[in-house]
Amino acid sequence: MRPTWTGALVAGLLFFSLPQPGFAEPITPSRDDDIIEVLPASSGSRDGDRRLRKQLADRPGDVTLAVMVARRDLARAREAGDPRFAGLALAALRPWADAATAPNEVLLLQATLQQYLHEFDASVAGLKRLLARPDGARMAQGWLTLATVLRVQGHYVESDEACKRVAQAAAQLHSAACLAENAALRGDVGSARKTFRTLLADPRLPPATLGWLLTSVAELEQRDGHAAGADTAFREVLRLGPDSYAAVGYADFLIDQNRPVEALRVLKDETRTDAVLLRLAIAGTRAAAATAARDVAEMRDRIALANQRPDAKKFHGREQAMFALAVDHAPERALELARGNVQQQREAIDLLVLAQAARASADPRAIDEARRLKATIGLHDRRIDALL
Repeated sequence: MRPTWTGALVAGLLFFSLPQPGFAEPITPSRDDDIIEVLPASSGSRDGDRRLRKQLADRPGDVTLAVMVARRDLARAREAGDPRFAGLALAALRPWADAATAPNEVLLLQATLQQYLHEFDASVAGLKRLLARPDGARMAQGWLTLATVLRVQGHYVESDEACKRVAQAAAQLHSAACLAENAALRGDVGSARKTFRTLLADPRLPPATLGWLLTSVAELEQRDGHAAGADTAFREVLRLGPDSYAAVGYADFLIDQNRPVEALRVLKDETRTDAVLLRLAIAGTRAAAATAARDVAEMRDRIALANQRPDAKKFHGREQAMFALAVDHAPERALELARGNVQQQREAIDLLVLAQAARASADPRAIDEARRLKATIGLHDRRIDALL
């Protein structure tokens, strides 16, 4: 599993002042069959969806069918960057609302959906409940998901313990990579590099696993200030085939390296999720690209629409902070957003955005705040060091 910013702004963006935001009037349906909005098309057929929904309505207690439908919707949420599909997935699992009696696969999927929606505390609680069951110790995916969520929250020691349990569930490669990722985040970069080299030397690795390991290496090198190594690793991932997470990460790297035109090329064929569109808007603005005005306007519209959600600020401040800082050149607003974001999510990029906003605001108190938070978490990131 990749960190939670992978797919998109999954549950909306938080409020900040927008010039002429253009909020739409609320729509009140007059009949049950009124169509309010049509969800975007995806790789699955609508006929297949209707058939599965009807089967699920006829057999609401069929856990195998419900899990299949929910997994399908989660995959589509990630593909389209649209959290409404995640809502459909949760709806499919609603008959098992009682966590004490819900089947293992339902609890795991519910926790994964909560992670996707940035409801990290709820995800951790559900996973711990699942893994405390008599057969929980053998659930490698559950332990790996728990390790990932704890890492996102900045709890590296607890994440280490979950990583070790992945090995006990007979998934040694994933356990080793999980521990190496945490080691690199804490600054034990030499040990992490050695582990990744060893894992990558296996010629039998499937492409998905190879891409995951190479992306971890790219991020390690980026945080450690080795631009050439990061560039090489990102390129190797993308040579394996389409990878939205790597494409967004590489775009961030290229923007940071003042190579916005290359970032635009990397993203040109990606689905225009909010995460992708944000980078297109930032890179296009920096490159003075012909597409910049369109992308910026579309991103503003999406933010305005998402800001109608009352909980947007609580869960999704990072991307709005990035937009405020890089496009609107509003560092004080970016700082407020970044501060709210790190209350929930503490990946390296979250602290980097906080440090960037603090430095751009020329606020000594904010700079010290970012420095202390980085030290408390124990994060190693030379990009942040250069700002603080």
